[in-house]
Amino acid sequence: MTKGGMESVEVFPAEGKGRGLKAQKEFLPGDVIFAEPAYAAVVFDSLTHVICHTCFKRQERLHRCGQCKFAHYCDRTCQRAAWLNHKNECSAIKRHGKAPTENIRLAARILWRVEREGSGLAEGCLVSIEDLQNHVESFSEEEKKELRVDVESFLEFWPPQSQQFGMQYISHVFGVISCNGFTLSDQRGLQAVGVGIFPNLCQANHDCWPNCTVIFNNGKIELRALSKVSPGDELTVSYVDFLNVSEERRRQLKKQYYFDCTCEHCKKQIKDDLMLAAKEGEGKPSAETVKEVIQFSKDTLEKINKARMEGLYHEVVKLCRECLKKQEPVLGDTNIYLLRILSIASEVLSYLQMFEEAADYAKRMVDGYLKIYHPNNAQLGMAVMRAGVTHWHAGLIEAGHGLICKAYAILLITHGPSHPITKDLEVMRVQTEMELRMFQQNEFMYYKMREAALKNQKIHVMPEPSNEASPSLFHKKE
Repeated sequence: MTKGGMESVEVFPAEGKGRGLKAQKEFLPGDVIFAEPAYAAVVFDSLTHVICHTCFKRQERLHRCGQCKFAHYCDRTCQRAAWLNHKNECSAIKRHGKAPTENIRLAARILWRVEREGSGLAEGCLVSIEDLQNHVESFSEEEKKELRVDVESFLEFWPPQSQQFGMQYISHVFGVISCNGFTLSDQRGLQAVGVGIFPNLCQANHDCWPNCTVIFNNGKIELRALSKVSPGDELTVSYVDFLNVSEERRRQLKKQYYFDCTCEHCKKQIKDDLMLAAKEGEGKPSAETVKEVIQFSKDTLEKINKARMEGLYHEVVKLCRECLKKQEPVLGDTNIYLLRILSIASEVLSYLQMFEEAADYAKRMVDGYLKIYHPNNAQLGMAVMRAGVTHWHAGLIEAGHGLICKAYAILLITHGPSHPITKDLEVMRVQTEMELRMFQQNEFMYYKMREAALKNQKIHVMPEPSNEASPSLFHKKE
């Protein structure tokens, strides 16, 4: 069963998992299997005035819709492109007096599209909105309560002249949003800015060690191959970050997506030993000591989160240093509690422009990640890029250039050459290559020129550390 632009995949009944997606032809790492525009999408409530409601790019100055004063656009082109989807929303917001929350806006956009086109298969879709899973029967009491509140708010917002839908259908749409709402990132892929429904992508099942990845690029979702895919292979993506032991990943998946993960890595607990590794060799710590240090690390991570929320970055650094002192004699180089502290320390120290210490921690973090993550993992690529930039700022040009090249090779596969972040990385790669040549020809002159450049030019400040993890695949209410 194939449909416009979807000839290379088919939907099939996946044993114990409902439906799944299967490849119809061979794909190599980095190939785009399909690109899908959103069936419906909205910007998050907190960002409606800084993100374009059509292309989801972050812009300094946006044009505001003159009618509802709510929607914002890059320019007239984006505004015109949005009109079909914004027309009903625009008059409903004016009638209602204010814009409702993102969930209500997304449900309304879905139902206005159903009203326009009917509830069957939309163009280019392998499944209809009606056929998407809603998991409402698996909701907890708390989730059912939230669903009822959403449905009530929706009915207050929904205009009387629009087609009226039954309560069950409206609840189904909210259920679909809850378990299939996909996170949309800004143009550089660093911040989650909105949520959308992509019916074809929803058919891809989860695997903790998947053969595909998903990236939001130029207004569409791309499903990209991470490894060689043969005709007939199931196409899988990961719904959660791999950097957790199998038991914790399964707990997250059960809680957020209502299924028990039976992938190879969970069944065989592959890499769990690395993620919980203790120091080996002479002076090997006792199991009791390891347990104590892990508990200390968990407590410290809570304190770090609190300090980050309050912007107390020097306090974060102090907590990281104390924790590392306790961890280093006890935990192995790939232990996830050590890697989490190294990641936070390197990010915050870079922001505080303490680049040399940051580079040391970033290097150790990357060495650990390389032993745990799939070699073509997007989060690995982003971490290696960050480490490369930190080394570059620290004046460690050889290591910096090496890491930037490594990150570029990963991101070419996970993001593709046309993604803004890959383009940024290409510029850095060329720049560091030039500096490295200069360094190799005359080390003394390189440092002299670097010193002069830093005096004359404000050093590129790293972005303020964010308290959010990098955008996850599906948008879930915590």
